Amino acid sequence: MATNQEDSDEDCIFCLIANDRVKETEIIKQNKELVCFRDICPAAPHHYLVIPRRHIVSCQSLHRGHIGLVENMAELGKSVLHDQGIIDMMDVRLGFHKPPFISVNHLHLHVLAPSTQILDYLLFKFIPGTDTFVTEQSLRKHLRKVAPPVANCMSLF
Repeated sequence: MATNQEDSDEDCIFCLIANDRVKETEIIKQNKELVCFRDICPAAPHHYLVIPRRHIVSCQSLHRGHIGLVENMAELGKSVLHDQGIIDMMDVRLGFHKPPFISVNHLHLHVLAPSTQILDYLLFKFIPGTDTFVTEQSLRKHLRKVAPPVANCMSLF
């Protein structure tokens, strides 16, 4: 399921994964818009990343028009957890790191379960409401207030 070339960044490892060009990465689940795979440095027994196929730098690049994307990312992550036998959704953490606390400049949702088993030495990276981590619910709420950027009329000529 290749993505449109102009929506991809050849230097981005997540774009390469989304385009099935990194054979070492096992895709757990995917659809037309999203790809899910295991985090290479898991902080919990189940730690997955959900990425859009389209290159989007971070959660700070989003606006209200992306609320559906964030919802779809969360649904795919929950679906993967369900497929893995995780049924207690109260012991799950879904969220995004905010720049400059991201390791890859491509939007990615962290899906962690059980959240009560996040490794102690990594727990600080996944604390909701901090400057480093925002839950998907908080992000969706915030995005309702963020208008899409206005197109530069000069770019039309």
